[in-house]
Amino acid sequence: MKKSTVLRKRLQEKEILVVPGAQAALFAKVIEDAGFEAVYATGAGIANLQLGLPDIGLATMTETLETVRRIVDATSLPVIADIDDGFGSSINAYRSAKEFSRAGVAAVQMEDQAAPKRCGHFAGKSVISKEEMVAKIKAVRDGSLDDDLVLIARTDAIATNGFEEAIDRAEAYRQAGADLIFVEAPDNIQQLKDIPKYVRCPTVANMVEGGKTPLISTEDLQTIGYKMVLFANATLKSALKGLQTLLEGLKTCGSTAVLGELMIEMEVRNELTGLKDFAKLEELYRIHK
Repeated sequence: MKKSTVLRKRLQEKEILVVPGAQAALFAKVIEDAGFEAVYATGAGIANLQLGLPDIGLATMTETLETVRRIVDATSLPVIADIDDGFGSSINAYRSAKEFSRAGVAAVQMEDQAAPKRCGHFAGKSVISKEEMVAKIKAVRDGSLDDDLVLIARTDAIATNGFEEAIDRAEAYRQAGADLIFVEAPDNIQQLKDIPKYVRCPTVANMVEGGKTPLISTEDLQTIGYKMVLFANATLKSALKGLQTLLEGLKTCGSTAVLGELMIEMEVRNELTGLKDFAKLEELYRIHK
């Protein structure tokens, strides 16, 4: 079964879908190993980890696609790909949908920001017209090589045009062909509660530590009415915190001998990367003299 079909079937279930973010192939393997059901290939995280850059529209379509291909290849889980603003105009969005669906993603998420786009929790955002975004949604639908590709349409209009405009856009995007609506950066609990109430299709919440939106539990988000919740970069921030802690310890101690509790064991790393499977392949193809 196609991963897009798997995701569509999962979204029909009552329980909210919790989706951690992956910024690299190995992160996706860890997410799957932890028992989650889907992976979010985060645009911000890919820009941060792969390029060392902030989420302000600097990562190109091909740079993002290269990492997403590796993430898709690394996991059996459905992958939701963040394609930012479609990487340009409607025809760019058309090509992006074609290339990302060819790569085997289960879903794409596209936002209505104007260039240069930026993290939804940064200041200085602006949005394109509702009509332009509707055209881009239709372009994604037409460009996709997978009829079951799930399309998540994101609006950043709360910060720029107000809550009512964001809800109005959500309805227009639903009518244009979006499967789920992602209203980014609600800045209070009431807005969080109102989004699923007023949007007439499944909704996505985004929990960003240190961002504009109040952090609440997945159980509460499900009760409110959300179908999916993203934890886009908690994984990356946690990994970086661990890296800083390790390096501070190394600098102080001059050795990693006393820092073992800060690292996974070599055996665990080898299991995650499939070392035993490759050893079997080596033996299979070994030339015996």
